[in-house]
Amino acid sequence: MLVMNIENTKAQMRKGVLEYCILSILREDDKYASEILAALKDAKMLVVEGTIYPLLTRLKNAGLLNYRWEESTSGPPRKYYALTETGHMFLSELNGTWEELRNAVNLVTNTK
Repeated sequence: MLVMNIENTKAQMRKGVLEYCILSILREDDKYASEILAALKDAKMLVVEGTIYPLLTRLKNAGLLNYRWEESTSGPPRKYYALTETGHMFLSELNGTWEELRNAVNLVTNTK
């Protein structure tokens, strides 16, 4: 009998919404990677640095994010990420899709 690994399933669920969460974090303000990571951790999204950097690069390469370097008073310059116009439109689409998906899951699982 095959027993599924619950931690792997939970990780896959989180991974599926990580891009959406990152784009949402950047909706209002530009942020550097450590701030994005802190916001995810504050929301109890278990993410490690090694996961976030490749994802930020992929979102940038897809035209959803851009970045700028800014001098820091406490160390090396920081790379600040921001949503592009395309990123804002993409996030708007995802917001609608998230609402539909959340409603569907709530109906199926009988949760509110």
